[in-house]
Amino acid sequence: MSKQRGFIPFKQTSFSQPEMMKRAEALYQFSNQRRSIRDFSDKDVPFEVIKNIVLTAGTSPSGAHKQPWTFCIIRSNELKSKIKTAAEEEEYKSYHGRMSEQWLEDLKTFGTDWNKPFIETAPWIIVVFKRIFEFEENEKRPNYYVNESVGIACGLLINAIHNAGLATLTHTPSPMNFLTEILERPENEKPYLLLPIGYAARDAKVPNIDRKTFEEVAILFD
Repeated sequence: MSKQRGFIPFKQTSFSQPEMMKRAEALYQFSNQRRSIRDFSDKDVPFEVIKNIVLTAGTSPSGAHKQPWTFCIIRSNELKSKIKTAAEEEEYKSYHGRMSEQWLEDLKTFGTDWNKPFIETAPWIIVVFKRIFEFEENEKRPNYYVNESVGIACGLLINAIHNAGLATLTHTPSPMNFLTEILERPENEKPYLLLPIGYAARDAKVPNIDRKTFEEVAILFD
């Protein structure tokens, strides 16, 4: 990553107020169609699509512009099989002792269990790692606001996946140290999120749930 110095002119794309309102409404309506999918098709997705999705995530703001993320893009069936086996081992333990009764009750709406076939079925898996620090010239250099920065990048990643007409699911088997071992990541990287990416299966179903209204999530100070 090259170091940038100085400043350059900022060029912003602006719209008329009617166009601005139209675009904001259209993006909301499109984004509101996004759902987390657990039943995937094995239909292939071109690598160029995945590449641009990841590049979009990389446009995210980050503390001191450290860009503290690594996106491990996995197509290998062998690696996906290893990840699925290890993830299901951790998930089994979670569903049989780690999770509270209330947590398990809350999950009944979604019909989830410790089985995670989507890890192998989806044509692509992206495992996001957060970079706690960097090694530069044999010295540790800190990164800042790592969780916040990587969280924002993952939000852009999810929206980019939806924008491409694909589906995903945020999967966080806990603990996730097995991902570090399987993917042989260095000590400065910690697993943050696993996302299968592909087309929804033809018979895929999603829970009949609602999103909170504007009034429930926002407070206006006018």
